[in-house]
Amino acid sequence: MLSGLYASFVTLNRLKDAHSAYLRQHAENPVDWWEWSPEAFAEARRRNVPIFLSVGYAACHWCHVMAHESFENEEIAAYLNQHFVAIKVDREERPDVDSIYMSATQAVSGHGGWPMSVFLRPDGRAFMAGTYYPPVDRQGHPGFLRLMQAMHDGWENQRPLIDRQTEEISRAVEQELSVLDRLQPATSSALQDGVDVLESNLVAACDEFGGFSRAPKFPRPSYITALLSRLHHGPVKAVVSLTLDAMSRRGLYDHLRGGFARYSVDAKWHVPHFEKMLSDQALLALVYLRADRAMGGGTPWRAVALDTLAFVRTDLRLPRGFASSLDADSNGEEGAHTTWTPEEVAAALDAAGLHDLIEATLYRYELHGADTFEGRYIPQLAPGVPFDTPAEFLPVRAALCAARALRPQPGRDDKVILEWNAMTAVALFESFEPTLVADAIQLLDDLTATHGVEGVWYRTDGRTSHATAADLAWLTIALTSGFEATANDSYLDRSIAVAEYLLQNHWDGEIPTPDAPDTGRGILASSTSQSDLPWRARDLFDGATPSGYATATMAFTRLAKLTGQERYLLAAERLISLARPLITEHPTAVPDLLEAALFHEQGLEVVVPGPSGPLLEVARRTFIAHGLIVHGDGSSPLLQGRMVGSAYVCRNNSCQTPVDSPAALRRQLASMPPEEPS
Repeated sequence: MLSGLYASFVTLNRLKDAHSAYLRQHAENPVDWWEWSPEAFAEARRRNVPIFLSVGYAACHWCHVMAHESFENEEIAAYLNQHFVAIKVDREERPDVDSIYMSATQAVSGHGGWPMSVFLRPDGRAFMAGTYYPPVDRQGHPGFLRLMQAMHDGWENQRPLIDRQTEEISRAVEQELSVLDRLQPATSSALQDGVDVLESNLVAACDEFGGFSRAPKFPRPSYITALLSRLHHGPVKAVVSLTLDAMSRRGLYDHLRGGFARYSVDAKWHVPHFEKMLSDQALLALVYLRADRAMGGGTPWRAVALDTLAFVRTDLRLPRGFASSLDADSNGEEGAHTTWTPEEVAAALDAAGLHDLIEATLYRYELHGADTFEGRYIPQLAPGVPFDTPAEFLPVRAALCAARALRPQPGRDDKVILEWNAMTAVALFESFEPTLVADAIQLLDDLTATHGVEGVWYRTDGRTSHATAADLAWLTIALTSGFEATANDSYLDRSIAVAEYLLQNHWDGEIPTPDAPDTGRGILASSTSQSDLPWRARDLFDGATPSGYATATMAFTRLAKLTGQERYLLAAERLISLARPLITEHPTAVPDLLEAALFHEQGLEVVVPGPSGPLLEVARRTFIAHGLIVHGDGSSPLLQGRMVGSAYVCRNNSCQTPVDSPAALRRQLASMPPEEPS
């Protein structure tokens, strides 16, 4: 046992008033946590002790496990307090901090994940990094207390070793963050090569259950989006159909409340990691909407998207915006709020007077047989059962949801993230459902009021850090989507203002001009006003969400086409030029950047001057792989000099003959598949 001095260490509970729900979850720990701040680093310098940095998020199951095992342990906490300054970071609130130290963690351990556990010098440089540690040695993993003792001994008695490790990790981090500067010229600069490589890699990676990896399986909507323009290739169509059906029919999808879990721990998409993230709902709703249009309609996928957005609008709705996540755990047990026994189903339906539907319900959701999760069942759809809930099963779904609501519920992280809410607005707009479009309009107004204050944009409604490049780029895209949906020029004006803020605060170097188009070193993830970082990353590679670099490229491209302003065209071209070796040779690392480059080079503009009508409805029901739909009588140059009552299909300033009938527009759109990109 530790001495009485250590055991009586009093913490200051600095996290009790934190905006982040994740930080507040740790407020009562005996660990003397600090938030990420200059004061925390100053304290480490004053005491001449290392920093222990713990990064996670509110819905993270293994974050909870490490908290219960180690951070709530008095002995472990006392040692941590005595020999380190402990800093807790919410990765969703500070993705810039997370990105930097994830590079360090991957350099040390070869993999990443959360909770992320990093030991830092007082100057912010890492000398040891990993993820989850058990409290004591277990299954080949060192115990957290023993690890801390080794780090303390190294700091006190083996400082040269610590110095060497610091330099090695720093070099690895700097190499990771400077990858754009070190790219070699591409063997081929043709985007078509990138498209071909992406297609072949994804088709080869898809297994019999769909998806693009072994277990654990993560939905990768960016990959599916990138394949939608290639559905005329039989293998691609099969991969897309298999993956979208599997993800929406098995346990990854919540068939009672709607919405997708974060990932599946098995290969069949059946056993989910039960947390639900707003970003996943938005991106998956988008890909299901687009895939339905790409297949010509009539698939169940539009219903999947609308059901997902219904979950967002009910379970994640806040007075201004949408919450970021629901926890994987309820009452300390993973997934307890969503799993069933046949007896629980029978009791719920009996109570609702639906006894006659018990057997049919057990069949529909496959709540029987040997395929259980810790002795309980995860609802999934039986083969041949339609995704849409039949009318006779609506009372069943309502009764089961009511019974589920009586159980302990998962925690909800109520912070409003600008990036994730903006991508949600895009999905709402792309539904073309009047009620959902109205929600998107209100959401953009709310985000402007809560996140843009006195000329500064913030990532969350708590305004604890400046907006990232991804935040601002997604907001720009959402505002241009607002213009497409409403024909209201104010959205175009607002999108220009946000894009300018993005350029002024995140462009690395001189902004390109017609006289100097090849200037600047790309987009930086964090704002120049965010001064509390040892390095500034570019956020180049796509992951669970598109990178800030890719999203900025798409935002500038869309804005250039809508406004005709060369400033944004040059910015997009520079970003594509800098990363072209990655796009053409390693497209699976940057699928969203490939999509932005394709949009830039071969994007369509479908222009329908005047009020809404049948021509506009045809355009909205048609899948346009890389394109814009513009209508109304606004100020966009795409609308100038065009006749009301006609539709214009254009690519790279070259337009087809205008048409004035829905049938003619359908034929024209069908005759203009994506070009073979150069």
